[in-house]
Amino acid sequence: MEDISNVVSIDVEAELDALAERYSRAGGGAINLLNVIGGRAEGLLDRLPQAAQSGLQDATRRALEQALKAAQSSRDVVPDQKSWLNTTVGAAMGAVGGVGGLPTALAELPVTTTLLLRIIQGVAVEYDFDPNSESVKFDCIEVFASAGPLADDDGADLGFLSARVTLTGAALQGIIARVAPRLATVLGQKLAAQTVPVLGAVAGAATNYAYTNYYQEMAHVHFGLRKLAIDADVPVETLAAQLRARMQSRAVR
Repeated sequence: MEDISNVVSIDVEAELDALAERYSRAGGGAINLLNVIGGRAEGLLDRLPQAAQSGLQDATRRALEQALKAAQSSRDVVPDQKSWLNTTVGAAMGAVGGVGGLPTALAELPVTTTLLLRIIQGVAVEYDFDPNSESVKFDCIEVFASAGPLADDDGADLGFLSARVTLTGAALQGIIARVAPRLATVLGQKLAAQTVPVLGAVAGAATNYAYTNYYQEMAHVHFGLRKLAIDADVPVETLAAQLRARMQSRAVR
């Protein structure tokens, strides 16, 4: 006879509500960021020199590749940190990157990308996923496919939560190549914000604070949904569709 004391009831609706709340507040620091830099997200990329815009996609792909190697190798040396410390470190790095304008912001890009990936891996561990497994490496990169903290997102972007590919040796490079163009736009906005004249370090700190907070929350949404799918024995695609409906319902209120 089954020991019912070990059976845990999963309140799927409550869990989805909690994930929707996380999704909603993910970009919470972005409004303050836009106030600091004095502009709209849509026009930020135009502030970058044409040469920087042209090379942004390749720079982002290289940053992702370097970040994956560095984040993975650092796990045995540096433990995962508390969320408040992650955002503090991210803001400090952004301040340094913003001091010298575009050159220092570009130099800081792979370092911040590595920090963000380590944060995403740490969240994966919180939900009992192994960051060393190929599938979880894939998932960590997939978090970067979300819209970014400056996007006006109603949840329509949740497709990244249910996207899957056959995991082969080349699959990870394939997902990096697929994510890089989108992430290039998001990181391009970050670079442009960091190069705002006069503000420098302030804009850099505000930018990285918003980005660190955003990807940390989106990682919780991503892995929280995957864990819920396992615990409740419900396909993740079904849960993603329900979460998307919740987000779109919030957007029209």
